[in-house]
Amino acid sequence: MKDKHTVLIVDDEAKILVLVKAYLEMNGYAALCAKDGGQGMMLFERNPVSLILLDLMLPDFSGEEFCKKVRLVSDVPIIMITAKVDEESVIRGLTIGADDYVCKPFSPRQLMARVDAVMRRERGKKAGGGVLSHGDLTLDTEKRSLIRNGEAVPLTHDEYNILSLFMSHQAKIFTREEILEAVKGDGYDGFDRSVDSHIKRLRAKIGDDPKTPRHILTVYGMGYRLGGSA
Repeated sequence: MKDKHTVLIVDDEAKILVLVKAYLEMNGYAALCAKDGGQGMMLFERNPVSLILLDLMLPDFSGEEFCKKVRLVSDVPIIMITAKVDEESVIRGLTIGADDYVCKPFSPRQLMARVDAVMRRERGKKAGGGVLSHGDLTLDTEKRSLIRNGEAVPLTHDEYNILSLFMSHQAKIFTREEILEAVKGDGYDGFDRSVDSHIKRLRAKIGDDPKTPRHILTVYGMGYRLGGSA
């Protein structure tokens, strides 16, 4: 039986609120429902929430704005539910802090699988302490070591910092400037294309084919991210 995690659903379609709430409760979650961004923010501020299911198109302000407000104060996982299927909308949502997205119309079973996956990842972070995982990769942040398929993979200082950044914020898109800042620190004025060389070597070490990577994906015109679809 799952812990009683509370999921906040923010969507202006009453049928979706009723349907998703029912499925969440059948699967052991508690659910709070909001029909617009204002009501959603009120519920978020007044209740301990483990996950947010967020519609992008709300009547008072956009889901993107809602996500930005939440990210100012919390790293609670956010799954965006959207009818905007164009690549730019998806990329923008992930860039501002969403953890995943589901396109309308969606299967309730698929949505529950996404919810369960995100919650497993969150529980793993808390239970594992300094251990981060993605596919066949396991990063021990206390020992600063990487294990792939049971074997140790040697990393340079910069390679470790880049991979740690990605694995700590899975699915978030990082620009080259943000990656450089994480690796070298604030104020570093190096050439941002040096990140590409680090990524190339890192991909080779973790078994990523640059044409069809499974871990580190290139988001053209923006930067890189861990996991998902380019």
